[in-house]
Amino acid sequence: MRGAGCTINDLWDRNFDPHVIRTRLRPIARRAITPFNALAFTGLQLLAGLGILLQFPTTCLYYGVPSLLLVTTYPLAKRITHYPQFVLGLAFSWGAVMGFPALGVDILGDAAAAKAVAALYASCVSWTVLYDMIYAHMDIKDDAKIGIKSIALRHEKETKAVLSGLAVLQVVLLAAAGTLAGAGPVFLAGSCGSAAVTLGLMIWKVRLKEVSSCWWWFKNGALFTGGGIAAGLLAEYMASGPRTDRTSDIPATAWKELVSSLT
Repeated sequence: MRGAGCTINDLWDRNFDPHVIRTRLRPIARRAITPFNALAFTGLQLLAGLGILLQFPTTCLYYGVPSLLLVTTYPLAKRITHYPQFVLGLAFSWGAVMGFPALGVDILGDAAAAKAVAALYASCVSWTVLYDMIYAHMDIKDDAKIGIKSIALRHEKETKAVLSGLAVLQVVLLAAAGTLAGAGPVFLAGSCGSAAVTLGLMIWKVRLKEVSSCWWWFKNGALFTGGGIAAGLLAEYMASGPRTDRTSDIPATAWKELVSSLT
């Protein structure tokens, strides 16, 4: 689905990408691939995604298919709102929702699970908006010239303040998701603590006026934060072992999903 989303994005932006330094050499933009062939390739990607989805419980279809709407509307959002990164976050973070029904957790029928899913999903959305805001700074001059909107353009003068707010929101929501799933202090210190440190370091060190700095932190910052979160989750899981959730009625499979969704 990630690949299909990239192809769909390049199809929508085929008339914009040739005018942006970073994207002018993309296959469709440089006319190495025709829009028809790209559309056919998208169909193959979607069929491959459907084949994988069919390996999971049927319930996953009901949760998976609606995500296509988000995948296809993100490129359009750049034309009508300064916050397309929010739409991107909704699409990219869908795996946080999908994993629960894949493990047999009834989100709609389990209030505790639904709260954990909502907190985890919102945390991932905040995280996506944060690092994609840094990414958007690479194209800020070209976007302004061709009329593409972004959160970086809208908040150019207060970017680091916005990034800081998103980082706080991401960590708080991650802690809430873990608490609702029955995670203990190892998770809070390891996953949430490392997320706070790595996000803070990235926001402090990134030089938003330099394309190379934005690219480096976009590419590596997510690995630092994601690696810390994954390590904390693994440490928590090993410390506590398989069990029924301690603080809510979410079954042990939901805790395993919290681990798998973020790793």
